Amino acid sequence: MPVSEEEIKKTFKNVIDLLEGMLNDRSVPRNIKRVAQRAINELNGESEETPGVVASNVMYNIDDLSQDPNIPFAARTTIYRIISLLERVKD
Repeated sequence: MPVSEEEIKKTFKNVIDLLEGMLNDRSVPRNIKRVAQRAINELNGESEETPGVVASNVMYNIDDLSQDPNIPFAARTTIYRIISLLERVKD
């Protein structure tokens, strides 16, 4: 079942909200915040890529964070939640 454009926008908004929560969390290291900010920029950007490609790029970058030993457990859980939201976005 294809995902509608409205659902994709809602998913991207939810992901941005989760990422902004990570940015505001003082326990999250700066290197993780930098990647989160890049992901927000990519989700907000008016790129010529399809939503599926944008979601895939963000998932790739965010997935690398889940392997970081310095990431707090709450942030790791948020990352898994973000990945699960973005996995639904297909072309």
